[in-house]
Amino acid sequence: MRMKLKDFFTVKSLVMAGCVSIVVYLALVPLLILLFNSFRSAPIGAPDAHFTLSHYLEAYLDPEYYYLWKNTLLFALGRCLLTGFVGTTLAWIYERTNTPFKKAFAVMALIPFVIPGILSTVSWILLLSPKIGLINLFLIKLFHLEKAPITIYSLYGMVLADGFHHYPLVFLMMAAAFRSMDMALEESATMSGSGTLTTFYRVTLPLMRPAFLAAMVIQFIRGIEAFSAPALIGIPAGIEVFTSKIYLALHRFPPDLGLAGALAVTLLCVSTLGVYLYRRLTGDQERFATVSGKAFRPRVIDLGKLKYLVSIGCLLFFTVTIALPVFMIFWGSLVPFYEIPSLAALSTLSFKNYAFVLKYPLTAQAFRNSVFLMLIVPTITMIFTSIVAWIIVKSKVKGRGILDALAFIPIAFPGIVLGVALIYVYLTLPIPVYGTLWILIIAYVTKMMPMASRFTTATIIQIQDELEEASALSGATWFRTFFKIVMPLLVPGFMAGWIYVAMVALRELSTSILLYSSGTEVLSILIFDLWEGGQYSPLCALGIYMIIILVLLALVANKVGAKIGIKRVN
Repeated sequence: MRMKLKDFFTVKSLVMAGCVSIVVYLALVPLLILLFNSFRSAPIGAPDAHFTLSHYLEAYLDPEYYYLWKNTLLFALGRCLLTGFVGTTLAWIYERTNTPFKKAFAVMALIPFVIPGILSTVSWILLLSPKIGLINLFLIKLFHLEKAPITIYSLYGMVLADGFHHYPLVFLMMAAAFRSMDMALEESATMSGSGTLTTFYRVTLPLMRPAFLAAMVIQFIRGIEAFSAPALIGIPAGIEVFTSKIYLALHRFPPDLGLAGALAVTLLCVSTLGVYLYRRLTGDQERFATVSGKAFRPRVIDLGKLKYLVSIGCLLFFTVTIALPVFMIFWGSLVPFYEIPSLAALSTLSFKNYAFVLKYPLTAQAFRNSVFLMLIVPTITMIFTSIVAWIIVKSKVKGRGILDALAFIPIAFPGIVLGVALIYVYLTLPIPVYGTLWILIIAYVTKMMPMASRFTTATIIQIQDELEEASALSGATWFRTFFKIVMPLLVPGFMAGWIYVAMVALRELSTSILLYSSGTEVLSILIFDLWEGGQYSPLCALGIYMIIILVLLALVANKVGAKIGIKRVN
């Protein structure tokens, strides 16, 4: 049947066309304008510009360029190894062993997620700085050393600070993989006389290979786009990676947009390759499937007396990687000027820094901006991606698979690259958002779109078509059906995605650092500025405020999730 002209102008068609247009705009326009301007010889808007390779030649012929590659790859690979080892080990302990207090350890393993990355980096500097680091001073005194045995201002220091903050993602991915794997193969190996360690290395790990490699690729992508550790640790140490080099290129006078664009395109290519590998790995997992319709329960390994040693090891690990960093931030927030924790310093403790931060000229504005973004970005993102997910899963529109791929493209944009791309976009297009909060909203929505769409797509797949068909037969419009039938059923995935996006939006730094201007500062930018100004104690107080907000968000998420679960059971 030939479609009538009026069918093109229904609410359903207009909404779908609008969403497709927005996805194309958010995913492709920044990419195309970034590529276009990276080949221009003159600044944006200059009439005499021509195409040139000069920016790429300047970048590639610089002897330091190959050190950038070396440092970036070593940092990303080191981060992969550290997060992979820690996350997989903790997941195995939690899911497959009888270690005492393992449920408490699982909760502890997720705590780094509620600590902003820049704050975590600051805490590790306060612990491992050669001059003021608590751990270094303790080791010097204990072993009568002449100098600090560990320095945070090194490549392995960057890996340590960043890796101990980002292992929760590996923990979650590997815990899910361990939980869903049929134990028949492991039991067969055990019955054949294989020991626990042999079974683990010869059977369990090979079965976990797709999940593990996917987690490692994600960590590699996140590693090459990391900014906090390279900026706060790498720049003072003279160890530059792509993200810090782009930041420095844009913060010199005058800003070198051409060099930043060439470096951003290079970094984008590496990240895109990583995303391609991730899609291939996750698309090939069927070869390793062991879950069938037959019910099974995960096999719990009895560690014997070793379980107490493992429990003590986990306790020590979380003490060093979570309790000590949080303590350093809290201690720093109480002293008038930063000093090493000591009995003599107890008399100087007060809450004056908390009051000072609230009265600081930029704090009120930063709080308002951050809270506004924390509320508006997840709301826009989740409603928008819910409609996109419906188009991908439920509609019969041709090319919806392409729409799914386009919605996933921004995951390849490192935060700092997205910042460079949007600078080009809104200095080129006559859209008056540069220098306003709108450019941050656009940046955050673009960056969060791929992950948000995963939440909504996974939930909307479970909704039966009969519900929408019954609503349509009752005379309801598509718009009414979507918001009265589909959206309420999307609540679990919608709320999970909303909380995730809200938490990430509050902590975001790498994109914001290039796009903010006077009046649009956010809390992460304020912390960065306080650090550069040497105001460590106010910085720590502001960090505690941020942690409190994030913890409250996590508690709300847990409570909402519990209520949703109860309603679904009833």
